[in-house]
Amino acid sequence: MDFLVGGVAGVGAGFFSNPFDVVKTRMQLQGELRARGQHAVYYKNIPHAMYTIVKHDGIIALQKGLVPALWFQLVVNGVRLGIYQQADNHGLLRDKQNNTKFLNSLLFGCISGMSGAFFGSPLQLVKTQLMSYSSDKIAVGTQHAHNGMFFALSKIYKKNGLSGLWRGAHGMMMRNSIGSAAQISSYAVCKEWMDNNNMFQQSKYLSAFVASNIGALVKTVWLTPMDVIMTRLYNQNVDASGNGVLYKGIIDCAQKITKTEGIPAFYKGMGPSYLRQAPHTVLLLVFWDILKDLQKKITNESNIIKNEKRLKS
Repeated sequence: MDFLVGGVAGVGAGFFSNPFDVVKTRMQLQGELRARGQHAVYYKNIPHAMYTIVKHDGIIALQKGLVPALWFQLVVNGVRLGIYQQADNHGLLRDKQNNTKFLNSLLFGCISGMSGAFFGSPLQLVKTQLMSYSSDKIAVGTQHAHNGMFFALSKIYKKNGLSGLWRGAHGMMMRNSIGSAAQISSYAVCKEWMDNNNMFQQSKYLSAFVASNIGALVKTVWLTPMDVIMTRLYNQNVDASGNGVLYKGIIDCAQKITKTEGIPAFYKGMGPSYLRQAPHTVLLLVFWDILKDLQKKITNESNIIKNEKRLKS
């Protein structure tokens, strides 16, 4: 049940944050392996990017890749939050005073994030390629003419087999391990501190709201460089053997970006990334708290009914 709760929370958050993910993906691919000033700038900032996408591709294009994005959220957050909650249930995250151990939270946030990323990687691969596909007038990066999620998965599998579906997974796993550790640990510690100091007593979910915003900011700062690398690895074209045409791996990608685009390129799309992460993290973690409370309530009521039946018998 912990895995289902985490997955449902992720799906709820993913629907609202998807347009910013589309903008972020386009901005991260813009000027790929070209020095600043030597490429067309189709997406100047977030509002301009949204306007440009709607103008050339239509308003529905802001929800490109939504289907694999929601499946990705279900899988990744189901595994990630499920593993983290299981660690908490088994007493691995708290001390004798029931306070969160920051390093333990960081460790299991990392492990759970990496695990979720592995299982969700094929969906992230397809999602990235669907989001980057656009009108020729505003195209950035390699363009993959997929007709949908299942068509894309089938096409990639037929061309490169199972290994093709997990291409770039190592980048995704590293990205998610960093992002998950930063997000969950900062959220847990901040929320706990506010609850222990009796802040936001008018609603227990207000502390979750504030803590999740802090978690989103911390996650964005740590996540963006690996997010850029992951986007490039997923979106590049491949040869007949399934090897990337532009990048051999994480280190090669990082080196080429540094050499041609400079260090600031690792923070391309940070604005839309935060605007995606903020509502996504808030909705995800608040939904998670609400669903966990609902799960506890249902479990307690079920136990009460079972005890009453046992006493009557």
